[in-house]
Amino acid sequence: MQTLKALRRVSEPLQWVRSISYGRSFSALPNYSASDVDIEDQVLVEGKAKSRAAILNCPSSLNALSAPMVGRLKRLYESWEENPAISFVMMKGSGKTFCSGADVLPLYHWVKEGNIEECKHYFDNLYKFVYLQGTYLKPNIAIMDGVTMGCGGGISIPGMFRVATDKTVLAHPEVQIGFHPDAGASYYLSRLPGYLGEYLALTGQKLNGVEMIACGLATHYCLNSRLPMIEERIGKLLSDDPAVIEDSLAQYGDLVYPDTSSALHKIEMIDKYFGLDTVEEIIEAMENEVANSCNEWCKKTLKQIKEASPLSLKITLKSIREGRFQTLDQCLTREYYISVCGVSAQFSGDFCEGIRARLVDKDFAPKWNPPRLEDVSDDTVECYFHPCSDDSDSELILPTAQREPFF
Repeated sequence: MQTLKALRRVSEPLQWVRSISYGRSFSALPNYSASDVDIEDQVLVEGKAKSRAAILNCPSSLNALSAPMVGRLKRLYESWEENPAISFVMMKGSGKTFCSGADVLPLYHWVKEGNIEECKHYFDNLYKFVYLQGTYLKPNIAIMDGVTMGCGGGISIPGMFRVATDKTVLAHPEVQIGFHPDAGASYYLSRLPGYLGEYLALTGQKLNGVEMIACGLATHYCLNSRLPMIEERIGKLLSDDPAVIEDSLAQYGDLVYPDTSSALHKIEMIDKYFGLDTVEEIIEAMENEVANSCNEWCKKTLKQIKEASPLSLKITLKSIREGRFQTLDQCLTREYYISVCGVSAQFSGDFCEGIRARLVDKDFAPKWNPPRLEDVSDDTVECYFHPCSDDSDSELILPTAQREPFF
C-alpha cells in the first residue's frame, strides 16, 4: 500500500487516524419489531482464534443500517472490547456493498407518525457507536469493499484501519435528501486536504478506493480479488499489536495513482471555489467561470449543488467549517442536534420531502422549503446549531470522561 506521493503533504491533517490509536492497549419497508433471530441475521458474527468480525448482512437494502443493526453492532463491540481473549475486531459487508448508510425509510415513517422519540433513539445509538469506533481500545479494521455511503463512512473511517478496494465507492449525498453529512462526517471531511471535504459534502460527489487512499480516508488499498487472502492472513493472527496487523494488511497492497480525471487533480480549483465563505459565493464564482470559459467541471458541479436542499447546503457548509476546530465527540454532539432538528421538522420539512421525492414517490422533484438560497436566513441556520438550555432531550451524552476522544 502506498499513497500518492504528490498528496502526502496535504493529507497530513488525517494522520490522527493512522497513528494515535497505536498508543492505546435506504429498505423497502420499515421493520418496527424485528425478532432476536432477525437481528442476529442482519449482523452476523465470524469468530477466529483471537479476533471477531461483524458482518453487515442486509444485501437487499445494500446493508443500510436499521435501528436493530445499530443496536447489535454497539453491543457486540462493547462486549468484544471487554473480552481479554479477543485481540482485535473487524467489520465488513455481505454481498457487493459495505454499507449504504442509514435506513432512512423507517425514520421517514416515524416522522410521519409523529414518533420523533424513535428517531432520537436511533441517532443516539448510531452516534455513540461511531464514538466507540473512534476511541476503541483494541485494533479495529473496516473492510470498505463496495458502496460506502453516508453513515457507512461514519462507522468505519473513525477506526484504526480502513481497507479500500477497487470496488469501493464513498459518497455523502445527504444534501440531496434534505439532510446533512452526519455520524462524524463533519470531523473527517473537514480534515481532508484543502477544501475537498466541503466539495464532497455539498455535491455528493463520489470517491473511489484509489482516491480514498490518496487523501487519507483509507489506510490500506487492495484489489477486491485479494480480500480472501487478506482475511485468511489476519484471521490467523494471535497478536493485538497494531504494527503486526498493519504489516499483515499491507502484504497484499498495491501501488496506485488516481486517474487523471480524479477530483484530486482539481484540488486547486476546488480550493478556489469551495474555500469561499458562503454557498452563495461558491455558486456565484462558478457561474462566473462557466460564463467566461464554459468550464465543464464547473457546469457539472453547479448542477449537483443546485439539486440539493438550499437549507441543507447552508447547514452542511457551517457544520464542516465548525468541524475543523472540534474533536470527534464535539462534532457528534453538534451533528446529533442538527439531525434531531432536521427530522422533527421544527424549521423545515426538507428531510421528509427529500425522502419522498427520491425513495417513496420517486418523482425526483422535491419542493424544498425554503426553495431558494436567498430565502434561507442566517438565523434559521443558527437554530440548528444551538439547542435550548431546557431541551436536554436533544443533547447527546458521550462517555468522554472514560474514553479519550481522538484529535
